[in-house]
Amino acid sequence: MLFTLRNIGYHYGQKAAVVDMALEIAGGRFYGLMGPNGCGKSTLLKIAAGVEKPRAGRVSIFGDDLWTDEVKARRSLAYLPEHPDLTPFATVHEILQMVCGLRGELLAAVEAALEWTGMVDLGSRTVRELSMGQRRRAVLAAAYIGNPSCFLLDEPLEAMDRTFRSTMVAWLTEHRAAGATIVIVSHEIDSFAPIADRAVTFHRGRCTVVENLGETTDDRRSTLDRLARGL
Repeated sequence: MLFTLRNIGYHYGQKAAVVDMALEIAGGRFYGLMGPNGCGKSTLLKIAAGVEKPRAGRVSIFGDDLWTDEVKARRSLAYLPEHPDLTPFATVHEILQMVCGLRGELLAAVEAALEWTGMVDLGSRTVRELSMGQRRRAVLAAAYIGNPSCFLLDEPLEAMDRTFRSTMVAWLTEHRAAGATIVIVSHEIDSFAPIADRAVTFHRGRCTVVENLGETTDDRRSTLDRLARGL
């Protein structure tokens, strides 16, 4: 298994949101994280990405603990939050240069990431000068740097124009074919149904992996739609 969450407990204040949850994510798969609005999908993704620390349990990537072996565990991880929370006074260049340092990449990777996201002319702008769509592209540029093997993406197509949506889906398809693991929260079922091969449902703090979504794209689309509605 690539990704494991063991005996996870998480609270909002005094309210338990996740109780003794376990989840195993296999390498080289494309998972849709499905469920109705408000069921906790984004929270689960934050726990898996190491943004929120669980009160109990262990999260590991390739056996490396996300909190005790942080550098090693997080090096293979790319995370896109639904609402990018970037320091407002840093420039896009500065953020991407920091990512290069963390991932051991040459600074030339910054320009390649900016070109891929269509932000070549925006590298010197600070985060506070960017629109929401541009901020999401800046985070995606960070995910583009290096060679992550695990992608955790929360509504990756939100606020993106049609051209970049196609670029994004093609990029994920390439990584999936190369053996990367992708976990996505998205309402854009039609865009990802052709390449999704498993799903994770999240309900009342517990996860279930659905391994058979169907043989055809229409079958997968129908299954994902039912799971998204909590059926």
